Amino acid sequence: MDHTGIGRRGALKAAAGIAAGLAAPAVHAQGAVSLRYVGTAVNQHQGIKDKVKEDLGITLDYIPVTSDDVVRRAVTQPNSFDILDSEYWMLKKIIPSGNLVGMDAKRIKRADEITSVFLKGEVGGRKIGGQGTAPWKVLYLPAASAKSFAPSQTEYLTLIPTTYNADTLGIRPDKIGRPIGSWAELLNPEFKGRASILNIPSIGIMDAAMVVEATGQHKYADKGNMTKAEIDLTMKVLTEAKRAGQFRAFWKDFNESVNLMASGETVIQSMWSPAVTKVRSMGVPCVYQPLKEGYRAWAAGFGLPKTLSGRKLDAAYEFINWFLSGWAGAFLNRQGYYSAVLSTAKANMQPYEWDFWMEGKPAAQDIKAPDGTVMEKAGAVRDGGSFEARMGAVACWNAVMDENDYMVRKWNEFIAA
Repeated sequence: MDHTGIGRRGALKAAAGIAAGLAAPAVHAQGAVSLRYVGTAVNQHQGIKDKVKEDLGITLDYIPVTSDDVVRRAVTQPNSFDILDSEYWMLKKIIPSGNLVGMDAKRIKRADEITSVFLKGEVGGRKIGGQGTAPWKVLYLPAASAKSFAPSQTEYLTLIPTTYNADTLGIRPDKIGRPIGSWAELLNPEFKGRASILNIPSIGIMDAAMVVEATGQHKYADKGNMTKAEIDLTMKVLTEAKRAGQFRAFWKDFNESVNLMASGETVIQSMWSPAVTKVRSMGVPCVYQPLKEGYRAWAAGFGLPKTLSGRKLDAAYEFINWFLSGWAGAFLNRQGYYSAVLSTAKANMQPYEWDFWMEGKPAAQDIKAPDGTVMEKAGAVRDGGSFEARMGAVACWNAVMDENDYMVRKWNEFIAA
């Protein structure tokens, strides 16, 4: 394998059993194949699609849906996709359906090289916050067809990790004009009518919990698994803020969040790292603001439906192995994500890029977004600093609570209020 992934020649070698660890027969040797790829639009880049086609001859058929629809598809329509790009918090809803098959670790070439964030819940040898649905809690199944999670490592993985991040609030520093250091600022009346929170209940309520704790109104035992009383309290705080006119909007997808921030309709809001990247690439000041209470983290990975077999199953494993081989990891790192296998991503990045995105060092030269536009000028430092500083400050993870149905009902009441 070279640094650009599994090339055509390497794929043919794999078919002959020469390329170690790639059990899947090479797709090139069998002719073209398409994989229906269901997920949010965040990871569905044309650049990745083009590179997969070039390297493997596999066509990715992107099917962009909302986070809630990822779950709905997996639970009710497992025949409608070949690759599921799911977040780990979704698994508590999906795995009991039996529609995802346990991923065979023996078919994943770099399974042992996956970051310790997933395998141990550690960064730099230090434990990180595990409130919510932390990925290491739902990483393994006891058998390929299991409908519940294994308490410790097995040879069957629920998802093969791809990307993850430590999320915080996005701000417009040019319109705020002062330092922002706490989650509490989301509800500061100073930003009345110019704040936004995302309308995905399982994620939005985590942002809300960070705000409630930051304002000193309540200390949760586990923000990712609230009691009914805690849900009521959290939604009461949000509803009061909404009725006071605090929120400009409640966004559901990436593009909405970009448009709100780029237009200046909002100046502080729930945001995702690539959305901040997009706003900056448009020439608009936007900061992914580190906050003293820490980050709300998330993680995503690829899952396979139990209905997948034969050539498509082989192609899916080949694609996943390609994804971990470095080109895709470097591509996503340049958006501010973190990749599951850091060593291969590093090998596909220039040293100055790695230093900026991962080490928290000042940019030795201009930093470009994946589309080639200049995003940061030489001398800039990444928001929040290094990988270890950011992931080491995780306070909680996106989650599905035991009282999820109750929470969703209360969230919808808040949106309708």
